[in-house]
Amino acid sequence: MAIETITVDYRNPDQARDLITLLDEYAHDPMGGGSALSAQVKATLVEELAKRPQAFSLLCYVNGEAAALANCLEGFSTFAARPLLNIHDLMVRTGYRGQGLSQILLSNIEDIARRRGCCKITLEVLSGNTPAQGAYEKFGFRHYQLTPDTGQALFWQKNL
Repeated sequence: MAIETITVDYRNPDQARDLITLLDEYAHDPMGGGSALSAQVKATLVEELAKRPQAFSLLCYVNGEAAALANCLEGFSTFAARPLLNIHDLMVRTGYRGQGLSQILLSNIEDIARRRGCCKITLEVLSGNTPAQGAYEKFGFRHYQLTPDTGQALFWQKNL
């Protein structure tokens, strides 16, 4: 099995297509919301990512087939006065799960975060997504809390 991981060149139409294809497959999955990406998102996402120097995407190919994707965005920790890296999306196609591709992507992301001088890597995961939680825990991710008496951090949102 030949595995190759690349940083997406957002100007490359083949890589852009693979990014959208995998992200749309993720969006269809219950853990990605269970519905397709809108036509507007499909038409503009890659162009919008390319405008943001703090964004990067990784694709993992198995025997030349796009098999896994990670979209990441650099943020900033005011408490550390250093950048941080947020994994916004990480998905492995159904037929490729259980082959260690998430660990390969996470390792590549960590290398990039270290080169950028990041103080940490963050991500969110649904409480019902136990396979993803297992992959993240295997790589060393843990629940975020300052102290046991203040509790674990919760991810909230407000749609605009």
